[in-house]
Amino acid sequence: MLRFLRRDRSSEESRQAEAEKTRHAVEKSRQSWFGRLRSLLSGSHLDDSVWDELEEVLISADVGVDTALALVEKLKQQANQGGLNEPDHVWQALRRELIALLEEEPAGPVPGSTTPPAAAPSLTGLSSTGLPTTILMVGVNGVGKTTSIAKLAHHFKSQGSKVLLGAGDTFRAAAIDQLQLWGRTVGADVIAHQQGGDPGAVVYDAFEAARARSADVLIIDTAGRLHTKSNLMDELSKIRRVLGRLDPSAPHEVLLTLDATTGQNGLTQARQFTEAVNCTGIFLAKLDGTARGGIVLAISRELGLPILFIGTGEHAEDIAPFDAEQFVDALLAPSV
Repeated sequence: MLRFLRRDRSSEESRQAEAEKTRHAVEKSRQSWFGRLRSLLSGSHLDDSVWDELEEVLISADVGVDTALALVEKLKQQANQGGLNEPDHVWQALRRELIALLEEEPAGPVPGSTTPPAAAPSLTGLSSTGLPTTILMVGVNGVGKTTSIAKLAHHFKSQGSKVLLGAGDTFRAAAIDQLQLWGRTVGADVIAHQQGGDPGAVVYDAFEAARARSADVLIIDTAGRLHTKSNLMDELSKIRRVLGRLDPSAPHEVLLTLDATTGQNGLTQARQFTEAVNCTGIFLAKLDGTARGGIVLAISRELGLPILFIGTGEHAEDIAPFDAEQFVDALLAPSV
């Protein structure tokens, strides 16, 4: 299924800018392990040692054991069938397989969901009902969720949408202040209550404010206590119920913020949240801070959730919609 955050193709200028941000975000990964791939596949023979080292490089890049083995097995099958006669052929085949893996849509409902997600309104304006498109941001503390919200707000505002933010994390000290600071930075109003208040009440007020102000997009922050705490999940479920009473199709997206620097450890968080709150997509933060960009492949294959946005730096404008072909080409590009 094509989620509403996967916009129609941008202008060529915008796509070039997004591609440049993606190249910057994967620079460490490209220089470390994909540089090894280029060297490995520049030889003249495809023997067992090449396949073994290819597996090793992919696993060391946090692609994950199962994903690495599956990728290499596909390449070996193509080679045995006579389709890969030279190392450069393997390189091109690897590129095709990586793109195919990242573009693959989840089969069936989103994991943990009992019903298919509702059709989402367009971000070119209000939905047909005149209600805002609502995005619920979830994730444990420290993954960069608040900053990611600011980046999303900046991204949508740059496309001409009116954005409102809801400070639904009333638990963590300074969470409200952080969101309000980012709101001033990106020019988006923030609806907030006092720390310790009822998140459901904040969400209700934020939605009503978004409707009254004809906002196109409402992005709601949520508490990020440890994912093993049942009260957090109960709280998130309550927020969903509040939104559902205001707009039966809301939230239109539940984006899980993952910290790319945590690698495979982040997958455990993702599974827990996905099972509890029916996540529909991933915002992968801090991708520029890791040399193990292969985590993107592990997320796609093992979670069955689309990566919709990546964080490419520390500033509000450092965000890029995820594009599989751009991402793979950035990883495989020669280091300069």
